Amino acid sequence: MHGGNQSGVSDFLLLGISESPEEQQILFWMFLSMYLVTVMGNVLIILAISFDSHLHTPMYLFLANLSFTDLFFVTNTIPKTLVNLQSQNKAISYAGCLTQLYFLVCLVTLDNLILATMAYDRYVAICRPLHYITAMSPRLCILLLILCWALSVLYGLFLTLLMTKVTFCGSRRIHYIFCEMYVLLRLACSNTQVIHTVQITTGCFIFFTPLGIMVMSYVWIVRAILRIPSASNKYKAFSTCGSHLAVVSLFYGTLGMVYLQPLKTHSMKDSVATVMYAVVTPMMNPFIYSLRNKDMHGALGRLLLGKAFQRLTGRKLRH
Repeated sequence: MHGGNQSGVSDFLLLGISESPEEQQILFWMFLSMYLVTVMGNVLIILAISFDSHLHTPMYLFLANLSFTDLFFVTNTIPKTLVNLQSQNKAISYAGCLTQLYFLVCLVTLDNLILATMAYDRYVAICRPLHYITAMSPRLCILLLILCWALSVLYGLFLTLLMTKVTFCGSRRIHYIFCEMYVLLRLACSNTQVIHTVQITTGCFIFFTPLGIMVMSYVWIVRAILRIPSASNKYKAFSTCGSHLAVVSLFYGTLGMVYLQPLKTHSMKDSVATVMYAVVTPMMNPFIYSLRNKDMHGALGRLLLGKAFQRLTGRKLRH
């Protein structure tokens, strides 16, 4: 590999979206701002749910896990991107690239499964409200989350082990902000047809099965809402699902832009779509879930006021 002193034999070069120094400075501050907003937003969501007893319900338990997943997801990719934008050494080792790929696959899968679990929770809450407490018991919620995590970990491990069978002998220049499977397959000099077929087959099952659960859940939810006689009650019932629908649309819309295309047509222009699902979606989720959610507003207000009160009383005691 021709990379001068900035890379060893087994390294890749993460060139990012642009190689222009001026554009890289703009991208650095943009990614840094988005990363800080994402971290702050998701940490606040997790803290608010953890410390407010009013939010100790299945829906918010799943939301806390979704926020943790998004937090971990951006931390897996953005810090390395920021370093690369400020450094002449843009190399990432083969092991580092596969590690990043593993967490990428694992966390995207986990996001997908948690969103399906949240859709089922809304279905039970609206279509079977009298059975909600027993149907969504704490034990079942924990089991569902364990299942989501286990499937995600195993699927990430499975695809990463498949990638270890791929041989790279040509250019290792990656025009992306992180190691992404489609890009790595395009750089391979070995036959990747079988691996790509397995990836597409398993990916369709892993992603379209939860999507099917979400679609069926919302079909039943819409039918139940249409039977409600009061317009205000209809709006109230639908508003509990609005945030989830917005996140699902953003998640699947950006993911589909990247992966629902043949491997040969996957090009550098897809970097923008990759940034959308890798950075923008995790950043927007806290805003979407807290924007019109009165319970979350109250919890965040109590959390921030509590912290401010502790600082104020701490200062008075010191004086």
